[in-house]
Amino acid sequence: MPAMTNRVALVMGGASGIGLAIAERLAKEGTLVFLTGRRAVDVEAAAAQIGPAARGLVADASDPADIERVVATVGEQGRQIDALVYNAGIMEPADLKETTPEHFDRHFAVNVRGALLTMRAAAPRMTAGGAALFLGSVADVKGATPYGTYAATKAALRSYVRSWTGELAPRGVRVNILSPGPTDTAMMASIPDEMRDGVVSQIPLARMGRVEEVAAAAWFLLSDEASFITGAELYVDGGMAQV
Repeated sequence: MPAMTNRVALVMGGASGIGLAIAERLAKEGTLVFLTGRRAVDVEAAAAQIGPAARGLVADASDPADIERVVATVGEQGRQIDALVYNAGIMEPADLKETTPEHFDRHFAVNVRGALLTMRAAAPRMTAGGAALFLGSVADVKGATPYGTYAATKAALRSYVRSWTGELAPRGVRVNILSPGPTDTAMMASIPDEMRDGVVSQIPLARMGRVEEVAAAAWFLLSDEASFITGAELYVDGGMAQV
């Protein structure tokens, strides 16, 4: 039996990019996937692309009420959560001089507070043997000018995962963080070509990652194949943060 058959997953930020690829991989493995996004048109398109194994929910990952509603909706289906993925995030450039309180608050509201509130809401509904996975970044250990605030949020998220690992272990819930390197997504396409080329030059494998490669690693960490792995950070970065 496949390692994720007849399971239920909630993918926050699953309407595009890496989140959508993870949702697709989970559905392919026999998991019922609830995925969220901020725009109804994107959520509907993602759910349609995956097919009958997907349920789309419009939600703002920075809104506590939306997070509670999404988790409650899964419960209303009479199901608990076997796999939780938090992929929601923003990445806006600003050097030190340009960084404003508003810039800081936007990033931490989605990338960190949203992750915290999602874990808090979902934890009571997670099954023993279940797993939570948070999307980090190589930026949590590398400088990321002019994305310093984004990098700081990922470092904070890594710290939270360590704490949640110990807190949830007695309930049999594993918590890990998956940290991609530069990956060919719409977010990465938004940065200037010169900056993209500079990023690729730092990757030993000399290319960006593909969303399917990140999704494969996510599936592994969420599945029973990783039943003795918790508190870990897995880099899918072509060696960028390793050498």
